[in-house]
Amino acid sequence: MSSALAAALAPLADIAASPRFFLEVLIGGVAAGLLYSLVALGFVLIFKASGVFNFAQGVMVLFAALTLVGLMERGVPVGAALVLTAATMVVLAVGIERVVLRPLVNQPPIILFMATIGLTFFLEGFGEMLWGSNVKKLDVGIPDESFQVAGILVNKLELSAAVTAGVLVAVLAVFFHGTRIGRALRAVADDHEAALSIGIPLRTIWVIVWSVAGLVAIVAGIMWGAKSGVQFSLSLIALKALPVLILGGFTSVPGAIVGGLIIGTGEKVAEVYWGPLVGGAIENWFAYVVALAFLLVRPQGLFGEKIIERV
Repeated sequence: MSSALAAALAPLADIAASPRFFLEVLIGGVAAGLLYSLVALGFVLIFKASGVFNFAQGVMVLFAALTLVGLMERGVPVGAALVLTAATMVVLAVGIERVVLRPLVNQPPIILFMATIGLTFFLEGFGEMLWGSNVKKLDVGIPDESFQVAGILVNKLELSAAVTAGVLVAVLAVFFHGTRIGRALRAVADDHEAALSIGIPLRTIWVIVWSVAGLVAIVAGIMWGAKSGVQFSLSLIALKALPVLILGGFTSVPGAIVGGLIIGTGEKVAEVYWGPLVGGAIENWFAYVVALAFLLVRPQGLFGEKIIERV
């Protein structure tokens, strides 16, 4: 057997030799994947309801976390800080709808996309002006320590983050598919003009969607901030949701969940088992390589709708 083949097969031997360690890696990947799914849902909700690809969703996660930890540092109790942060994100959503979306109605999608890029840099600068640029520790009362279950190490903070993200993802899925507002959101997503013709207020729906995306950003910001600190690189971590969207489809809630789990578990397994073979840091680029490969094979994603244009 050649040395190259032996090196390629070495991870499989490691998995067979230590299945418990492999399960630990998978659990960590699932936890990360659910957090990616949570951020991806913010993209999906806005894209389905308004056709806008909100590039600012990642920095909204950062802004929510900065606001929460900034209020707590100024002596505001945790509960009140959460309420104030939620109110801030709702006000931000209303402002975006009034100032950015409403004047650009019926403009080409690229114009709206560029507007969200501008919004990204504005929120980054505004957050830095309000709360400073130092790395901030966010303590949510869950210790970053591990415990054993059947000989498998499980991190308390990662487990709590995964459970929280999973519950919120399930709630959003039920909200989107089982409530009156959710049905209105789907109607707007399918056809704006038809939705308006039956009395669905388009601008109200946009405000609701951006508000929900802001509340999702709070949860994602809390989970990521507690795990890695509240810092400006948080917005780049949140953008790991882009490969998730490419895998799952830009208009699919289940796709965001499945795509997040694939990316989360895939990058953890690749980093641990194949990282040493290529010098490490696979976790930084693995998701984007998988997304690129997917674009070549199935550009609409696993659950996305194939668009057929007749000329």
